[in-house]
Amino acid sequence: MGVGRQVRIDVWHEHSTSTALVCPMLTRMQILNTSLRDVKLLQPKRHGDARGWFAEFFNAQTFRQAGLPVEFVQDNQSCSARGVLRGLHYQLGQPQGKLVRVLSGHIWDVAVDLRRDSPDFGKWAGFHLRPETEAGELQMLWIPEGFAHGFLVLEDKTQVLYKTTRGYFPAGERCISWNDPTLAIDWPLAELGGLETSVSGKDACGVAFADAEKF
Repeated sequence: MGVGRQVRIDVWHEHSTSTALVCPMLTRMQILNTSLRDVKLLQPKRHGDARGWFAEFFNAQTFRQAGLPVEFVQDNQSCSARGVLRGLHYQLGQPQGKLVRVLSGHIWDVAVDLRRDSPDFGKWAGFHLRPETEAGELQMLWIPEGFAHGFLVLEDKTQVLYKTTRGYFPAGERCISWNDPTLAIDWPLAELGGLETSVSGKDACGVAFADAEKF
């Protein structure tokens, strides 16, 4: 589970663990493939000394070279208690790509491919995201347009920052049930130590995957 050392990552995909390969090294950032087509883990290069460190989390040239979007229109930040579960969210009409970064704490982040023409349609992958990996690497997760997104908070006062390619579009807002039996997402609920999940009223009304509108 989670991100391994630079040469590989282990990602929960449905009910098995798969290993993602590393894309060629970029000057400022390493881009890691995942088990879902077009979903990427990003590791910004850190420059440090005895005073501290510096890193570029977004650089238009680096993103363009990696085939990632360079135009983001909105930044969102949330702070959540342990046990909070958000999702599975997506937008129709004005779909959002999301660049997700954990500022503090720990989440298990989920992406579900809703693109009917994708070989991964209906598949999901989960990622343990923290400010740093166990190997000390900085990390972000890129989830393209056409995916549903959600996360489970595993530490109290976890702060998540994400950039979006489009703004909030209430008319297109949709939600799939986080515990949909068809998707059968293997949420790491055992890591809550018996604490019940906390889901918003809106998310509790999420529809079944079979009934959800797709891309």
